[in-house]
Amino acid sequence: MSALTPPTDMPTPTTDKITQAAMETIYLCKFRVSMDGEWLCLRELDDISLTPDPEPTHEDSWEDLTDLVEQMRDDTEDPNYLMANERMNLMNMAKLSIKGLIESALNLGRTLDSDYAPLQQFFVVMEHCLKHGLKAKKTFLGQNKSFWGPLELVEKLVPEAAEITASVKDLPGLKTPVGRGRAWLRLALMQKKLSEYMKALINKKELLSEFYEPNALMMEEEGAIIAGLLVGLNVIDANFCMKGEDLDSQVGVIDFSMYLKDGNSSKGSEGDGQITAILDQKNYVEELNRHLNATVNNLQAKVDALEKSNTKLTEELAVANNRIITLQEEMERVKEESSYILESNRKGPKQDRTAEGQALSEARKHLKEETQLRLDVEKELEIQISMRQEMELAMKMLEKDVCEKQDALVSLRQQLDDLRALKHELAFKLQSSDLGVKQKSELNSRLEEKTNQMAATIKQLEQSEKDLVKQAKTLNSAANKLIPKHH
Repeated sequence: MSALTPPTDMPTPTTDKITQAAMETIYLCKFRVSMDGEWLCLRELDDISLTPDPEPTHEDSWEDLTDLVEQMRDDTEDPNYLMANERMNLMNMAKLSIKGLIESALNLGRTLDSDYAPLQQFFVVMEHCLKHGLKAKKTFLGQNKSFWGPLELVEKLVPEAAEITASVKDLPGLKTPVGRGRAWLRLALMQKKLSEYMKALINKKELLSEFYEPNALMMEEEGAIIAGLLVGLNVIDANFCMKGEDLDSQVGVIDFSMYLKDGNSSKGSEGDGQITAILDQKNYVEELNRHLNATVNNLQAKVDALEKSNTKLTEELAVANNRIITLQEEMERVKEESSYILESNRKGPKQDRTAEGQALSEARKHLKEETQLRLDVEKELEIQISMRQEMELAMKMLEKDVCEKQDALVSLRQQLDDLRALKHELAFKLQSSDLGVKQKSELNSRLEEKTNQMAATIKQLEQSEKDLVKQAKTLNSAANKLIPKHH
């Protein structure tokens, strides 16, 4: 203990300081990853140093500190302690990845594809989370760890997942369980059901125990937290093409540089991102305009067809009304004839009653047929009236829909005009910047010409200086020769 005793003038760290430093540190591979707000701070594990407090707490604080450090070293060698640190690390990485993906996707404002870097890193982090604590299965080629087995269980828990599981199995380019698991994650994200599937899987610990160790991330509280965080991904739209993508041979390495704070790079790419967003919005508005034009044309055709059918029904209704009036008049006439025949039968001789009775029965039969025909016509009229009312209601709804579509089309055209004006402004700024660059290049060429001329002039001056020096030397030598002669 004497070798660990500090000098008398050195302050000693407190137990709370050591505990806080240990709680804020998480371990991954050979690095210590500390959370600094929303970003990461990376240091090597060999770089462990403790900051002392200004004043000691009590006389035996240094002995307590050394005991605590030895205890922490023993704890770091414990597998459960290391697994807990790995779970905390992966959970924090998942938080950063999900938050960064949502923010960047909302700023981008378009459908994401497989080439989007934050989305690629999210799948890498999810793959590490699903691989944490997996039990190794012995195969003919050795031990194998794959998270495809747990994902296959989801279709038993949630029937909706059977569709994407069957799609993954039918993909011809996937030959390994790892590739199938990666494809399953992408399809679940496209379906916006990844959070629901993960929650259903995590709630069945008895099924997961077949694939994971007891202290794995999917078996602990961190897995439930990550499943809850995945709900936020339902606000983004993603579209992947699985046929041409090689998911079997991809290397899943977490890129920590995406989560380290760098203000200069974000400012540099802000202008390009705005231009890309404007162009995407322009393409989206043009596509939406085409769809709306096609919809308006279809609705106009439907309105024309409904107007024709309405005209036809109106004509049929008029014909039916005329027929009803005719039948009513005929029924009145038959009633009058039957009453006249009855009166004549009462007054006439008995011999004529048989013929009149036959005529009366025929008249009654005819009246019955006409009555039945009238009822049929009335039913048909009621059906036609109800169909007409339905047609009128449908026409009103279609007219309202057409008006709304026209209003939306006007607003979209206005937005398209604004985008075109903005595009012209950007093109003008680009031309002005090109003109400035051209002027600067011309000025630079002129300066280079002047520099060359000045260099040539300097060489001439240096040559003339050398000639003058030579002449001075000759004159000095001549003067030295003349001086002895005079003496």
